[in-house]
Amino acid sequence: MAPIKLYGMALSPNVIRAAAVLNEKGLDFEIVPVDLRTGAHKHPDFLALNPFGQIPALQDGDEVLYESRAINRYIATKYKSQGPDLVPTPSAKLETWLEVESHHFYPAVSPLVFQLLIKPMLGGAPDAEVVDKHAADLAKVLDVYEAHLAKGNKYLAGDAYTLADANHLSYLFLLTKTPKAELVASRPHVKAWWDVISVRPAWLKTVAAIPFPPSA
Repeated sequence: MAPIKLYGMALSPNVIRAAAVLNEKGLDFEIVPVDLRTGAHKHPDFLALNPFGQIPALQDGDEVLYESRAINRYIATKYKSQGPDLVPTPSAKLETWLEVESHHFYPAVSPLVFQLLIKPMLGGAPDAEVVDKHAADLAKVLDVYEAHLAKGNKYLAGDAYTLADANHLSYLFLLTKTPKAELVASRPHVKAWWDVISVRPAWLKTVAAIPFPPSA
């Protein structure tokens, strides 16, 4: 069977999100480079995989799909019996925290990581006003996480690691590489959760493949 192909840039948080779940399931895959800087994501070949022209896209045999969260749900469902079960059913907590990540965590953390980490890599300077706004937004979101995790939840959906935790890894990791890392470190239950999920062997394998510039 041909290896799964994950199309995108290896430094993209959304590509990293998908790679983390592929590694968690122990699947063979290759990252096929799609360089946004040269506009490769708008070329006809890539648009045939994702007509929206965004990364990542995934090819698993005859199946082609896009959107990193959809990719992760597909992987976790198709390969449910391989590795840890990331989508136990039924699980109201799992479904809730998958939505929380998408609708609350991501909108706050994504522009923050872009301003503080990605933009400087591209030669730009962070916009202090944008940083302050989204740092404040993320602080409020993480206060909710802190309260939830303080109720005896080792992971977001309970006592087991699930897709809800996995979908947070890429942006939490990149956030810890910025001056706003204290947003995690200053919340003891959030930090304890991060400390547990960030040492999983599959995640360490994912991190090892991230091509950070020498100065990052």
